[in-house]
Amino acid sequence: MSDLPRKAVTRTAKLAALPLGFAGRATWGLGKRIVGESAEIVGQQLQQRTAEQLFKVLGELKGGAMKFGQALSVFESALPEEVAGPYRAALTKLQEAAPPMPTRTVHSVLAQRLGEDWSDLFLEFEDKPAAAASIGQVHRAVWHDGREVAVKVQYPGAGEALLSDLNQLSRFARLLGPLVPGMDIKPLITELKDRVSEELDYDLEAQAQRAHAEEFAGDPDIVVPDVVHECEQVLITEWIDGIPMSEIIADGTPEQRDRAGQLLAHFLFSGPARTGLLHADPHPGNFRLLPGGPEGDDDWRLGVLDFGTVDRLPGGLPEPIGAALRMTLDGEAEAVYEMLCAEGFVKESIELDPDAVLDYLLPIIEPARVDEFTFTRGWMRSQAARIADPRSPAYQLAKQLNLPPAYLLIHRVTLSTIGVLCQLGATVRLREELEDWLVGFVPEDDGESGADAEYAEQTDEVEEAAEA
Repeated sequence: MSDLPRKAVTRTAKLAALPLGFAGRATWGLGKRIVGESAEIVGQQLQQRTAEQLFKVLGELKGGAMKFGQALSVFESALPEEVAGPYRAALTKLQEAAPPMPTRTVHSVLAQRLGEDWSDLFLEFEDKPAAAASIGQVHRAVWHDGREVAVKVQYPGAGEALLSDLNQLSRFARLLGPLVPGMDIKPLITELKDRVSEELDYDLEAQAQRAHAEEFAGDPDIVVPDVVHECEQVLITEWIDGIPMSEIIADGTPEQRDRAGQLLAHFLFSGPARTGLLHADPHPGNFRLLPGGPEGDDDWRLGVLDFGTVDRLPGGLPEPIGAALRMTLDGEAEAVYEMLCAEGFVKESIELDPDAVLDYLLPIIEPARVDEFTFTRGWMRSQAARIADPRSPAYQLAKQLNLPPAYLLIHRVTLSTIGVLCQLGATVRLREELEDWLVGFVPEDDGESGADAEYAEQTDEVEEAAEA
């Protein structure tokens, strides 16, 4: 497929074929068993074929189907290894690429949005796309002032396709559930649908990217390309080179993995405190490692792309998150429980044992307990298995907890980031980032966090200006 299939019937047929394909391959596997092949070999072949078909269809459809696949991809590390193996290559491909739009379609959109003489705005423009995303693709070009730029062109009909795919996928949520044990697929799809209109609005994306580019300008660790021009269906930003995070996951050195993990954690917690925005699409395709960090050419910085989905958090990450995390680490079961009730994580009609809640939370927040923690697929799988096992107390308790709407996106971004850290196998000083940037994590009499210090500095500047 070389174009975005927009007819609802075509797209629905492709998605509807997925469950039928699963059933067909199961029948094929049974036939192989009858003629004497081992269950283990047949199982691996079945997973391989399922992975290939699923992600081929998701990649071809782009739109909501690809968006769903990218959202799933960061949870790959929660899958048992015998299941995850065949999916890994397909997931990585989905993060970085999809079949391109025809050149004539790209030129048509550019002529419609930038004017018939659009090519005069560029010194160079590469027709072959450099990357593809769920609603658009990126072309490398040189702007008329000599700057290298990334030109993101939205697929015609992307909005309708996105909603159609997600509506269709929600009907198959039960069938897709086994892809990520312990995760309820339906709320993920519902949330993706809620974000559609924002992601289609390149003006909103430009605002969020400009805010980050301005705040992180000159930062030794984080690079955010600035916006050069934006209009409906076209967003032009500065170009940044670098090693895609997916390549670091696949082939990176231990040093690159640890550095990428540390920078990712740093961006997750410092970004909301510094900009009032949370980058809410943390799959590996949106990150690059660039040379030239604080230690020189042999060090690395993190390049951050795609600000189409953000959560607006004017005060940074909510203070109750930091306070509850600190109290959990300190073993204050009653205080933690009271805060969870106050924030709506425990509904009024539910009564839970505070000590049981503490026992449920402690293994999840293990990375914050120590000075540095090595995130591994094994650790992620153990957490997923603990919560997904109907026989475990953790499963029974999790069913009674509630996720308030205000925390939904924060929860998914945090889980997704942890998923990427586990894919990297990175050793990260997470506690250091929490102490620096998470309001409420450090008790007030123990000193100021980075976010608190920044707020205090701004207040001092305002007071000095008033006195002058």
